[in-house]
Amino acid sequence: MINTSIYSTLVTIGVDGNPQISPIPSAQKFFNQVFNELSDLNSLSHKEIQLRLLDLYTNQSDDETKNNAQRCLLCFISWEIEKVCLNLEKQFGTTGGFTTRDLLPYVLDDDGRLQSKSSYQCYSLTILDSFDINQSSLSSWTSRKVKQHPGLSEFLLECGIYLLSDWAILNDTQPKQLERILSQFHSLTVSEIQQHKWLLQSYHTVYRAQRLQQRKARKTSKCQPPNIEQLEQISHKSNNLSQGKYSYEHNNLMSQLQQLAGYLRQYRIHVRGGSLAKESIDAADTNNNSSVSNIPAVNASEKEAENKTSQFLKLYRPQFIECLDNALATVTEVRVNKIQRKDSIKAKKFLTALELFHCQGLSMTEIAKRIEMKAQFQVTRLLKLKELRADITHELLALLKNRVLDLAKNYASLDKLQALESQITIALTEQVTNLIAEAEIEASASRTNSTRSRFASRLCEYLDLREK
Repeated sequence: MINTSIYSTLVTIGVDGNPQISPIPSAQKFFNQVFNELSDLNSLSHKEIQLRLLDLYTNQSDDETKNNAQRCLLCFISWEIEKVCLNLEKQFGTTGGFTTRDLLPYVLDDDGRLQSKSSYQCYSLTILDSFDINQSSLSSWTSRKVKQHPGLSEFLLECGIYLLSDWAILNDTQPKQLERILSQFHSLTVSEIQQHKWLLQSYHTVYRAQRLQQRKARKTSKCQPPNIEQLEQISHKSNNLSQGKYSYEHNNLMSQLQQLAGYLRQYRIHVRGGSLAKESIDAADTNNNSSVSNIPAVNASEKEAENKTSQFLKLYRPQFIECLDNALATVTEVRVNKIQRKDSIKAKKFLTALELFHCQGLSMTEIAKRIEMKAQFQVTRLLKLKELRADITHELLALLKNRVLDLAKNYASLDKLQALESQITIALTEQVTNLIAEAEIEASASRTNSTRSRFASRLCEYLDLREK
């Protein structure tokens, strides 16, 4: 038995911001007239009712009939809009920090009047006029259009929510694009990137190819998760591509695909200006701006979570400094050795210039005089500070990620840890980026400032120890 009253009652936004139900007497009267001859109205499906109303709306010449049929359909759509917003709150509201009340104003603007195509169109009418009953159900179409609403999508992005399914994201990501995202944005290793590229290539060969065939046959619907047969095919092709270098087991392939989609989702949220994580795992600390928090176990009590966060930070902070020191030493030594192979005197000048710039705050012109170079551009070319910072960033992120994931094993289950991995990577990237940005600002600012960035402080300590 279906509820036919949703064709004659309209969901609107009340003065308190909550949804309210408003009966439309003219719609109720019209609906009864159209279906009055049926002895058992409740035996009809929504599709059968909507098919009849759509016929009256699109094919009748009488304006009153057209408008009343339209109004009944718009009432139904208003209920579906509310349902979609309620489901979005249920799925993402806690994570994104929003409620249905925040979403409704974007998509629920029908005031109940009969709509004319020549006047302002409420969003429900936009949904109705773009609907094809041969391609979809009105419920599914409404859900799709609500989630595609530009204003609503932008709001959700600001909350860190990107609605495209994992499978759709993987479908429209190219291997070259993947390599750039995983290397530049997520700072994964070369081997990790290659593993993901093989996986994506196999996914495209199996899942996307079948999806394109469905489109050609006009049998498209929302992207569904890969079935067991598809997973087995993807696993087989991935193993062939890797030639035994990496094992792709079909029984855990789903989680691998979802992890890859998670990396891509985080990147898309970032480039669209959204918030990457409502609960950031990168927390500021007044004493040491290098803390990572919010990695408590699932469903832990608030007090227990705070204790675990505190314990984690005590372990993490010295790890951050150690990783930074190691990254500075590794990259600097690689640079010195590279220069030394060509010119040992130039290598000594490089170390002196590095110390004069970061530790004594001298300008490039002053440094040029000290190390007997003719012009400041020669010092700039010798130091290559931008390239140096980029190499240190990459090395630091690689070291930190391994350390943090090892630490996090004590505070989260394996399943939770897999879900957190991309979030941890994002937070670490953001933190290291801030560290390097601080160094860049320091480098371009007046050199008379006596305070040093953490980057410069640790580099100077390393250079000092190196001379002893």
